[in-house]
Amino acid sequence: MKRVLTTVIGLPIVIAFFVFSNQYIIDIMFSILLVLAMHEYFGCIKNGVKPVQWIGYLMAISVAFLHVIPANIMKNIAIMAIPTILTILYLQIIITNMKYSFEDISLTFTGILYLFGFTIFMPILYGMKGNSPTENGKILIWYIFLASWGSDVFAYLIGKHGTHKFSKVSPNKTIEGCVAGVVAAVILSIIYTIIIQKAMNITLLPIPLTGAIAAILSVFGQIGDFAASSIKRNFKVKDFSNLIPGHGGIIDRIDSVIFMAPFAYFLFIVLF
Repeated sequence: MKRVLTTVIGLPIVIAFFVFSNQYIIDIMFSILLVLAMHEYFGCIKNGVKPVQWIGYLMAISVAFLHVIPANIMKNIAIMAIPTILTILYLQIIITNMKYSFEDISLTFTGILYLFGFTIFMPILYGMKGNSPTENGKILIWYIFLASWGSDVFAYLIGKHGTHKFSKVSPNKTIEGCVAGVVAAVILSIIYTIIIQKAMNITLLPIPLTGAIAAILSVFGQIGDFAASSIKRNFKVKDFSNLIPGHGGIIDRIDSVIFMAPFAYFLFIVLF
């Protein structure tokens, strides 16, 4: 019941937020979500290692300035991000006389790549602008949400009746559920495309291509779900937190969405 009530109350708010917000508000929102997600991740792994938390939070806060800094400067910052972060983390070992271990900085770096590296593509995709509907981020970003929601809901509804287990990483998931999730993502994305084209009198994506993109995104989203489960299983936690009643934490809710984001951005850029 908690899960249902949270969805009923929260879903309209999320939809309205993405429909009526501007780019800067979206950047700030994802920055806040990333701070919370980093906190959950560091809290999860702290039982086994000592993460370098400040740099994770710094990267999360930087998302708020994604579209404030000029694009040419931001591009150069992005190119240097990985070597800079690694250098800082290794300096942490040197400066503290090995109070931090290789495992500490490795899991810190993994968390930054996992959360920051994937999530940042959400505000980037939302901010896409061009002369055609296929370059309109406010329209395209919903393919991610629909693929994620379709996959989650129908993978659960069908999967609980399935008999073929998929992976020990998440023992309750079945092959039947995973397939149902892909099919649902395709159907929802096609319906969305038809509605948008008729309502806005525009040509968006060819239906076969829409289905193919949705299927690909659903697969990556389900990989993201398994990825989050593997982290929790390794550190023996059920959820990353109990922040969202009935749903767990922020990462528990966005694990599939953020995994889709970079691949969605790549597909839209390359195909259109």
